[in-house]
Amino acid sequence: MTIPAVFRRNVSEAWGEAGQRWLDELPSLVTTITHAWDLDVGEPYVLSFNWVAPATTADGTPSVLKLGVPESDHLFHEAAALTCFDGRGAVRLLDRDADRGALLLERAAPGTQARVLVPERDEEATAAFITLTRRLHRPPPADCPLPELVTRGEAFAAHLRRYPDDRVLPRLLVERAGRLFDELCASATERVVLHGDLHHDNILSADREPWLAIDPHGVVGDPGSEVGPWLYNPDPALRDDNLLALVPARVEQLADGLALPVERVLAWGFVLCMLSEVWDAEGGGTGGGRALDVALQLLPRLR
Repeated sequence: MTIPAVFRRNVSEAWGEAGQRWLDELPSLVTTITHAWDLDVGEPYVLSFNWVAPATTADGTPSVLKLGVPESDHLFHEAAALTCFDGRGAVRLLDRDADRGALLLERAAPGTQARVLVPERDEEATAAFITLTRRLHRPPPADCPLPELVTRGEAFAAHLRRYPDDRVLPRLLVERAGRLFDELCASATERVVLHGDLHHDNILSADREPWLAIDPHGVVGDPGSEVGPWLYNPDPALRDDNLLALVPARVEQLADGLALPVERVLAWGFVLCMLSEVWDAEGGGTGGGRALDVALQLLPRLR
């Protein structure tokens, strides 16, 4: 098995020695899981932090095999979120081996990403997002293991401790985003299971439903927060004025389609754009992508 250098670096940087051990064991792990679940596994997709490949079960069911570092919480949260969604607006969880960090997922076919609609059919893409959001959101079960959205706000304070000036991001914007994040969480009138990273690359065309969501981060909180990633995607690293120009219409469509006050869409959009920039900085990025551009565009409209 050939492991791409970028994938190897991502995993090693994210999980250190545990990630390196997992990479060393990955070829044998793929073989073990393939035999255990009686799968025919194809060539992997483009890899980022998890090993993901198309697979077919013994009864001919198209599926996706996803393997990740067991020490990571991501696959645990993804499995928990998919269990809550139960196939409603998202791919189904077909099997799971938590100890080995393995998920077997329904394969969305034809699987075209919603990004193909942007920019010419951006309204259609946003309509798909709205439909999925409405289908996914439901109250968390009593034993829900997913983290609370409010805990993500800790990233703002951590960033300010690490960067007490404007070296990476404007301090005043980070401070305002942190305060507003807490206010939005405190004023939520509803708690639902959130996808947590619902954007154009995580919405795929499908036969079972017109569109299905993949790769949920899994978190519980205010349903309005789901709009954030939609405003600065796709291609968030690309500072494109044409894509930036789509934001005002998206805000209006999201507010109308999700029955949210425009002010709340603006506020959540600003907060989560800044959170994206904070996370990027913490991961070694230089800051200043399109998420910051969108945050600056929304800033004058905040109350």
